[in-house]
This record gives sequence, C-alpha cells and structure tokens, in this order.
Amino acid sequence: MRTLISGRLWPAAAAALALGMLTGAVVSHAVAAAQEATAAIDNFTFAPAQLTVKTGTTVTWRNEDDIPHTVSSATRLFKSKALDTDDSFSFTFTAPGTYEYFCSLHPRMTGTVVVEP
Repeated sequence: MRTLISGRLWPAAAAALALGMLTGAVVSHAVAAAQEATAAIDNFTFAPAQLTVKTGTTVTWRNEDDIPHTVSSATRLFKSKALDTDDSFSFTFTAPGTYEYFCSLHPRMTGTVVVEP
C-alpha cells in the first residue's frame, strides 16, 4: 500500500498507519473480551452457589456477612486472606473447567465456578 503525502509516495507511512490501526483493533478487542462477575458471601453462603462464566472472566467475591470468611480453591489454585465485612477478593479464570471452592474458616460453605470457553 502506498500513500501520497505532499506529492510524494510514502509506503513506510502507510505501513505505520496500518500497523497502528491493527494494534488498536487488537487492543480494543482484548478490552471488549474482558468480563467480570460477582458473588456475595452472606449468611454463611456463597451466592450464587454455582457461577458460570467465560474464560478470562474475573470473579470478585464480596463479604457481606458480619464475620470473616475466605475463598479457597479446593485445588489450591487461589486463596484469599480472611475477608472482613465489605472486603473483597478477585481471581481471573484463564482456563475452562469446573472450579470448586470453600471457606477455610467454615468448610461447609462451598461454591463452584464453571468456566466455559
């Protein structure tokens, strides 16, 4: 591709412009693909108990209970610190699969994140 600038052909300028447009398209696609989901921790439960998201989604758990809780992967993939009231913890799921988690302070509290491609 050639571009006419001030009466002269500038193929390098055209290539730079094309690269800039391509880079912008890739960046805007990556931003558009990023997703977020939330889960509440309240009354000794995770809500929803099962959350289905797409690969690349960041899930944020927020403690709305009046006592501390954690979010701990059954496979040790992630683990939060003890979350006080209104504290939150986030994790980005980069691979499809089923991820079970629990509260390490109250092991009967369980949840699942299903990550789809």
